[in-house]
Amino acid sequence: MNLDIAAARRGPAHPSQAFLPTKRSSWGPVGVLGIICLALIVVSPSDYMFRIATQVMVYSALAMGLNVVVGLAGLLDLGFIAFFGVGAYGYALLASDLHGIHISFWLMLPVGMLLAALLGILVGLPALRTHGDYLAIVTLGFGEIVSVLLVNLDRPVNITNGPQGVLGIDLPSVAGFQIGADDVFFGGFGLTTTMQFFMLTALYCLGVMFACLRLRNARVGRAWRAMRESEAAANACGISVVRAKLSAFVFGAAVAGGAGVITAAWYGSVFPDSFLFSESIKVLAMVVLGGIGSVWGAIAGALVLVLMPELLREFDQYRLLIFGLVLVLAMRLRPQGLLGSRSPGASRRRLPAWLASRRKGVR
Repeated sequence: MNLDIAAARRGPAHPSQAFLPTKRSSWGPVGVLGIICLALIVVSPSDYMFRIATQVMVYSALAMGLNVVVGLAGLLDLGFIAFFGVGAYGYALLASDLHGIHISFWLMLPVGMLLAALLGILVGLPALRTHGDYLAIVTLGFGEIVSVLLVNLDRPVNITNGPQGVLGIDLPSVAGFQIGADDVFFGGFGLTTTMQFFMLTALYCLGVMFACLRLRNARVGRAWRAMRESEAAANACGISVVRAKLSAFVFGAAVAGGAGVITAAWYGSVFPDSFLFSESIKVLAMVVLGGIGSVWGAIAGALVLVLMPELLREFDQYRLLIFGLVLVLAMRLRPQGLLGSRSPGASRRRLPAWLASRRKGVR
């Protein structure tokens, strides 16, 4: 019997231990990423570099959330960016002058995650009873529905302000101090507005990383991996496949919703064009390029796909061509991803069924 299936079936002694990790510590990787972020703050590069680093943190959180859905649970979600949009618009509508409502960022952060999670439940309950390509089509349709609604919910009652988006979104505040409003200086050390938002997104990214590592090593994480290996075998061993799918789907949605709230506060505006299908593909490419099922791989994929277009700005006419060629070569030379398993056998075991079948067909 597969070890993941056996471990998930055996489970803890009490249901309350379902989300408790095994003896493997989650603090080490989180500490390493935290040290990297602190070193970047101490070095204090330009505001441009901090803006890029903030984008890397946002996309890293999104990639880690999708990695749970795609990499651990083996579910192909093509509408993932819709949850990102729900969180962003949820905060924009309730913390701006559009409707005259100004709710605190710190209250809206969990509310935005909850809204995205609830939407994930509503979509997931019927959708997750499908499999493979059918699930991909359902999630793709959901993403397109959300995108169309964001554009057209400006009539007959103006809710989202349509294609014009929402401007003047409130900044986060702590004890009367607004994050990102003004530069702050402590002696000879200064925190620019961009650095302040980098610290906020880095804290969120660290929290997402910690949660992903804890869940991966917990009973629910073993159930996800068992289901990824074989839904029939997992179901035969007593694992509720629908419940396991739904838990992964909801967790990924909540992570994306929280990232949307932070992004809306950072930019100070949201527009429907920011939540198109192409963004879902971009996040999925980060997961696949970095290594499916790997938390560090999701971060590496986000780093590469955010940095590479910036590094190729000098080759403006050929930037997308070079970008595409580099991605093709990377997947050709490292089909398991940049930080995926090096063992060929382990690599095949880590691939979800929807991707393994396609690669087998190509060969």
